[in-house]
Amino acid sequence: MLITDSGSLSMDFESLVRQHEVRVLRLTIRLTGNHADGQDAAQEVFLRLHQNLSRLHGPEAVLPWLRRVAVNVCFDLGRRARSRPVVPLDSLTLATGESDPEAQAFTKESRDQLQRALAQLGERERTALVLRELEGLSTAEVAETLGTAESTIRVQIARARLKLRELLKGVTV
Repeated sequence: MLITDSGSLSMDFESLVRQHEVRVLRLTIRLTGNHADGQDAAQEVFLRLHQNLSRLHGPEAVLPWLRRVAVNVCFDLGRRARSRPVVPLDSLTLATGESDPEAQAFTKESRDQLQRALAQLGERERTALVLRELEGLSTAEVAETLGTAESTIRVQIARARLKLRELLKGVTV
């Protein structure tokens, strides 16, 4: 935040980028499924922030706006590539507590199975699940980010969990 010559408050773009870049990059990587696409998406998010900074009403509006734009940019990238975004599983805890190669191979196999299952979820269900479970947002925050009702988000998350449970039947994670 800066105080302008007229004495009014103004948001400093560089400060906002420094403040939110890690959070935005983490979200875009999780939604796109890989680091390179996540970086491209994050760059697009901050470009849009720069273009629309004057339209935001105060610093409290920045983070929800960034989340919504990040989700939309990732959706657009997914549509353009005709691929479905996949949540990277390095962000999920699947540690077995074992350090031997056999246990590590088992963990890698479990991660691969879980990643394939997540890829089979619908875009909205996967996004709602990522925002709620991995980003730690409340249901209300997820609803605001996705521009939908809280009840819809609860249904999407419940469906995502049921589908994952069905897809992972018999898999030990």
